[in-house]
Amino acid sequence: MGRKRKGRDISGWLVVDKPAGLTSSAIVNKVRWAFDAKKAGHAGTLDPDATGVLAVALGEATKTVPYITDALKCYSFTVRLGQATNTDDAEGEVIATSDARPTDDEIKAALGAFVGEIMQVPPKYSAVKIDGQRAYKLARDGEEVEIAARPLWVEELVMTDRPDADHVTLEMTCGKGGYVRSIARDLGAALGCHGHVRDLRRLWSGPFDAEDGLTLDRIEALARTPELDSHLRPLEDGLADLPELRCTPDGAARLRNGNPGAVLPGDVEYGDEAWASFDGQAVAVGRFRSGALHPSRVFVQPEG
Repeated sequence: MGRKRKGRDISGWLVVDKPAGLTSSAIVNKVRWAFDAKKAGHAGTLDPDATGVLAVALGEATKTVPYITDALKCYSFTVRLGQATNTDDAEGEVIATSDARPTDDEIKAALGAFVGEIMQVPPKYSAVKIDGQRAYKLARDGEEVEIAARPLWVEELVMTDRPDADHVTLEMTCGKGGYVRSIARDLGAALGCHGHVRDLRRLWSGPFDAEDGLTLDRIEALARTPELDSHLRPLEDGLADLPELRCTPDGAARLRNGNPGAVLPGDVEYGDEAWASFDGQAVAVGRFRSGALHPSRVFVQPEG
């Protein structure tokens, strides 16, 4: 018989304004400790030196993580022009330099090639798996890493500042799986001057904004208190990009047992993915077919 996991049965989302210098996993562990929660996870890894939104899910909200991971995200980042590094960021070793410096107009003209559906090769120092091993581990072991290009949707990429000839600040809105370091590397190559990310901040992720995030110091100060609980956002926030359908009482009961349940008419079509609610709480996520929701995820929440 497995050991029962210790902690509170607490569910919801906490928006963290992640500091530089810590891994995303370290932040999740700190949040789980602060809430004394049984279960926690995050929606979208940030590099250790990156800052900004890290949305941490507790309890039943972890079942909604894929919908935040798939949502659009916005990043502000500064590219150091004239230098390429082996990690594509400021932590790596400089492997190439150039005296060339593009003009503002040349940078703006080059950004168009990185908007829309693009193919992107992740950095060699990334968590991408190659034959079952992480790319960064192979790279650190001195092995030559070949990573296949993968599609990325970039909604917008704009220049927001040019502090000096060596730096340009950009803002990018993109879909799942985007590597800002790759954008900096490839933009530098396109401009003929090399480039890497100097600093990076995630401004928002799906419905979660950095300006609403708690700092790690604040989380530690409020740990194990009702005031920290008051900052927890409902798990339903993780379903913001899906249409909502209301259940009948019988439908809610059936859905909670993992069976198709009747829902009231809504703005969805046959086969659409949606979430069902009853008395304001999420009951399940699934596919809508013939007046019923066929659940793929069921939420165990206090009724009422």
